[in-house]
Amino acid sequence: MPHYVEPVFRPPSEARSLIFQITVGCSQNSCTFCGMYKGKSFHVRPLQEILTEISEIPAQYRSRIDRVFLADGDALVYPFDDLCTILDALAAAFPGLTRVGSYASPNSLTTKSHEQLLRLREKRLKILYFGLESGDDRTLQSIKKGFDSERMAELALTARGAGMKLSVTAILGLAGAGRSREHARATAAWVNRVNPEYFSLLTLFHRHNDDFIRTLQQCTRRELLLEAREMLLNLQPARTILRSNHVSNFLNLSGSYPKDRERLIADLDIALRHAALRPGFLDEIPAYQEEYY
Repeated sequence: MPHYVEPVFRPPSEARSLIFQITVGCSQNSCTFCGMYKGKSFHVRPLQEILTEISEIPAQYRSRIDRVFLADGDALVYPFDDLCTILDALAAAFPGLTRVGSYASPNSLTTKSHEQLLRLREKRLKILYFGLESGDDRTLQSIKKGFDSERMAELALTARGAGMKLSVTAILGLAGAGRSREHARATAAWVNRVNPEYFSLLTLFHRHNDDFIRTLQQCTRRELLLEAREMLLNLQPARTILRSNHVSNFLNLSGSYPKDRERLIADLDIALRHAALRPGFLDEIPAYQEEYY
């Protein structure tokens, strides 16, 4: 059975997936806003351990597994030949397997060529979850992302060109109040260029990142909603599903671009009007935090 080094994270859409932790931690792990893997030392788990865990899944459950998620933070960094072996073992073990997913940092995408990504896609690695965070280079520099927006677009387009689906995330409030509009507009422009299948919004929150948050003039709820509105106004992707259903968000949005553009903006405007009826609510800074580990 799978063995995990806690905590283990997975995207909301992988809630029904069987998780195999083929790497521990994140190969970058330098982003100042992110507290997900700060308590882990990154390493690649031995191939034989993973193959043993796959083989130990009881036979009576194997036909029920149709999706697998490879953890931790950027399992795509796993050595190519061994990753192919893992994908082959998954396909052999689970006859109903339709999709394998993985987080993919910019760093991990630099380790795989277009041809290698094509082969991984053929072996059912079909979706990559990519943390853009912001399309604004000054914001990316401030969070020590390690890549600028141009390089991340090139890497993302390489994955898309290999037939991979991309689920991209950006973070409201990441630039603080001072560069909120620049952050929103540049992020929208990046999404317009790359046209990922999915684009999700989170809101900056406290999780082992207090030192970074103290460097910001944090956004109030009003500023966060206006930042989201600016992003929605400037988004013009050819075809992208937008979500803001992460637990950190205080407004959930759901729709497809370009079909639902006007409705999404209207939903946000309605939320602004309703929130204004609660004295002081829009002037507060959201207090959501996670301190589970």
